[in-house]
Amino acid sequence: MSTLDEKISALSAKYLPLAEEILKEAIRIPADYVDKSVDQGGDPSCGLSNHEGPRLKYLKKRIVEINAVRAPEDVWFDDYGNLVWTVKDPNDGIPDSEKRIIYFDGHTDTVRALRDQWLKKTNGSVDSYDGVLKPNELTRDFLREELGYLPPDEEWDNLIFGRGSADQLGGVIAEIISTKIALELVDEGALKGTIIRAYATTAEEDNDGAGPMYLMNKVLPGAGAELVPDVVILSEGTGDANKGALGIYRGQRGRMQIEVTVTGRSCHGSMPWEGLNPLEFGSAIISEAAQRYDAREGFKDDPFLGHGTRTASLANLDTPSDCAVPDRFIFRFDRRLTVGENPEEAVADIDGFESVKNAREAGLTVDVSVPVYEELTWNNYRPGNKQIYMGWATPEDHAAIQTATDVYRMVVTPNVETENETRRSGAAAGTIRKEPRIDRWIFSTDGVGFPIPEENTEIEISERKAWVHAGDFKHPPMFGFGPGIEQNTHKIGECTDRRELRLAIAFLSRYPSAYATS
Repeated sequence: MSTLDEKISALSAKYLPLAEEILKEAIRIPADYVDKSVDQGGDPSCGLSNHEGPRLKYLKKRIVEINAVRAPEDVWFDDYGNLVWTVKDPNDGIPDSEKRIIYFDGHTDTVRALRDQWLKKTNGSVDSYDGVLKPNELTRDFLREELGYLPPDEEWDNLIFGRGSADQLGGVIAEIISTKIALELVDEGALKGTIIRAYATTAEEDNDGAGPMYLMNKVLPGAGAELVPDVVILSEGTGDANKGALGIYRGQRGRMQIEVTVTGRSCHGSMPWEGLNPLEFGSAIISEAAQRYDAREGFKDDPFLGHGTRTASLANLDTPSDCAVPDRFIFRFDRRLTVGENPEEAVADIDGFESVKNAREAGLTVDVSVPVYEELTWNNYRPGNKQIYMGWATPEDHAAIQTATDVYRMVVTPNVETENETRRSGAAAGTIRKEPRIDRWIFSTDGVGFPIPEENTEIEISERKAWVHAGDFKHPPMFGFGPGIEQNTHKIGECTDRRELRLAIAFLSRYPSAYATS
């Protein structure tokens, strides 16, 4: 290890308690709001997409307090509602226009906490906001059955429980502590030749990548080189319950929402022949969609990102009563797009179903479309984007990925102490590996917000930035590295491991200067 590597490793251990403190409070904050009425200052949806305000304001305050920025004006909220902070070495003698611009990106919203279910299913031992309440009464068997991976019992003191711990508040806190460390080690070259622009985004769970979409559409067009990313590091969890924690993830499938509206004719349920039942005809469409997916009809496969998927994910019924033929049935499909698939074909595929044809021939109206996301962010910004989120992949031989493997060996490998012992105990599946693992996400991340059409020339991109060009789209080199096991997210008992948090901090602290000199 170099001197810089050693100091980063030491500081990542020193500041781990601080990182835990901030993470636990970020998880806990909604508890102050969810049980209060709005007129009492409460918010039943606090912490969810578009309701991240209290959490973001706390993080902004802590960024200043712990010196994770050089000055208070170096952290702010943009018009969309993203929390943004930036650090650099103003004395390194390198003009900003020639520095490597490294983006950190992580989202701050979570899925619904389901607090009552946490307490019920863990016998009151774990709360979705307050974490472990009764350490001696943990329902270990239930938690092991519920989650994808948990370490041996004697290592549970390393776990931080709560909604958002793995998805993905841990990654955001890693960003914060890493900028603090980089500033402390500025004289050691930790920021030489680079600018870190760190983001804590909003509404990713509901509207993947909309925070970055705002940057690509509103901030970067016409901007100077000092704002355009050379590399984006997504701090979403990159652990796999079977393959190991802290992978280097270089791609993911895209996704989209496809909405089907079936409009019929309502009538009294005792005389169904007087109406046209959209629920029955719509159910046939859902059934055909499931059968076609099971047979993989209309789906492509990719050796790296996997095959495209489709599943029914949401439904609403307009009906005058439970003893009537409904008037309208609206439902959605969550469609994951792999390489070679595109949104237009995915919509056309459903529009061509035999069940859709049958419904139309029977006199019903069937509309297949892509919905537009109109919900206001916590900062009252209306995104207005179609719910299409493009997939991406950074080639494994790209310098951004090769540098990531080098940095892993610099500050992660020397600090992995338990792998061999854990392997011998037969519980190695989700542990941290000594050697870097390059892979891809199963689920979606903010990365889907960065690809832009190839013909888009509004953002000035020099060859030096080495953006990835893939088909009709281009995007900055991207990869993921963050604490959290994918199969532990969105579940009762969600948790992350403090050892992953520490090494994610070390990795993010070291990467910028390493890439600047690559």
